[in-house]
Amino acid sequence: MTKHLQLRYTVALGACLGAPAFAAGLGVGVEIPRLDVAEYHRPYVAAWIERPDATVATTLAVWYDVKMKNAEGAKWLKDMRQWWRRTGRELELPIDGVTGPTRPVGKHQMQFTEGTNPLAKLPAGEYKLVVEAAREVGGRELVTIPFTWPAPKAAQLSAKGSTELGQVTLDLKP
Repeated sequence: MTKHLQLRYTVALGACLGAPAFAAGLGVGVEIPRLDVAEYHRPYVAAWIERPDATVATTLAVWYDVKMKNAEGAKWLKDMRQWWRRTGRELELPIDGVTGPTRPVGKHQMQFTEGTNPLAKLPAGEYKLVVEAAREVGGRELVTIPFTWPAPKAAQLSAKGSTELGQVTLDLKP
């Protein structure tokens, strides 16, 4: 083999090995709106993927007051009624990589990759992204976005809340 040909193979092999792997995934955007109220508390938020029979396939995120003494913040998780009844009361919190502190007003992004938690065992099928928010001295709201997994093509889906949640987006990457 000539040095020129050997160099081309080396460069081609290096390009293949150095190229990033583009795994399927999804991105979730959650907007916490600014509310004009006398007493404002950051909302507790849960995001999960639900099967057509309304069972929970996986929990993506749970934002609550994790720093309260004696884990007292967890006792208010039941205010997110749908999430709590479907899966929350069965979980041992906190969950590494899923639970986190409440978020301030603004847009917040989460990214998930196929084959890694919490998408590690999500089989192909029809699902709904569900995002629920509940706020002390405030309301409760649920937003859903139906989708197919894995995504046949890249897509951005969205739904808008009316009180406790703003725009919720779902970015699907095949």
